[in-house]
Amino acid sequence: MLVQRAKMILLLAEGLGTTAVARRLGCSDRNVRKWRARWEARPQVEALHDGDRGGRPARISAETRCAVIALACSEPDQLMTPFRQTWTQGLIAEVMRRRYDVDLSRSSVQRILSAEGLRPHRVRQWLHSPDPQFREKVARVCDLYRNPTDDAVVLCIDEKPLQATERIHPTHVGRHAEIRREFEYRRRGVSQLLAAMDIRTGEVFGQVVPSRNADALLAFMKTLARRYRRKRIIVIWDNLNIHHEGKDERWTKFNRRHGNRFEFVYTPKHASWVNQIELWFSILQRRVIRHGSFDSLGRLQQAVEAFIRYWNLFEMKPFRWTFTGRFHDTRAAA
Repeated sequence: MLVQRAKMILLLAEGLGTTAVARRLGCSDRNVRKWRARWEARPQVEALHDGDRGGRPARISAETRCAVIALACSEPDQLMTPFRQTWTQGLIAEVMRRRYDVDLSRSSVQRILSAEGLRPHRVRQWLHSPDPQFREKVARVCDLYRNPTDDAVVLCIDEKPLQATERIHPTHVGRHAEIRREFEYRRRGVSQLLAAMDIRTGEVFGQVVPSRNADALLAFMKTLARRYRRKRIIVIWDNLNIHHEGKDERWTKFNRRHGNRFEFVYTPKHASWVNQIELWFSILQRRVIRHGSFDSLGRLQQAVEAFIRYWNLFEMKPFRWTFTGRFHDTRAAA
């Protein structure tokens, strides 16, 4: 806030009006007038600080607030709080009482943490890629997305497990328009979706197969070779074992049989988010699978294949990829 107030004074000194300054800084005219008046009455940096306010004295001291924040920013002590891996508001209040002899309510702890934007109960997972060529591979894939070559089709390919589940009781809409769904379900089997997406158009081609193995993938790739006849094909996929050569050199031989039209580009290890087909898989999961009820694998297969046809007819579009491979940039898909 102090920086914003200083900017107000500098912009006003340059001759900008109150409304123009407010618009540029995203604040109200009243706020600009208030700090201009304070500065004119006392043209010193101290005038831009908040003045003393009335009201009752703070019940919780600054030292106590700092101690709560320090606890939230540390890991729970296994001696004082055994079998605790994350903090709760009640646990922080208990430790404050035992360690500092300070009685705090859970709601007081909540207000202190909220004021600082701290949420120590939350756990965010991340996965480190051990690939020594991580940056080079990411940059190569992103360059294909942002600057696709004119003489080749670029296909993102991957596999998605499909599990058919049938809800035991029907889903219905509750009193307040929320979806009410019975927890229990029956498992009706599993299969695999093999899918390829053209990054230029967003068109998806997919096949549901009983299991994910090299033979099924080879058959799928043969179909793609026929689908894109006489075109060079760049395949972007991850490091699944069947995506690599194997003892039989499957992809070298496959490529030779199809005139060496295929080029295989691998994402870094543990970096499936670089593959655009994963974005489409998330759409499929949200719109077809997550809330669906399928009494057989056949029903699930029909639903998935129907969504692919619908996507290609009515919603097909390429993803807008802005990440360049440099990690100060932001990846976005829309």
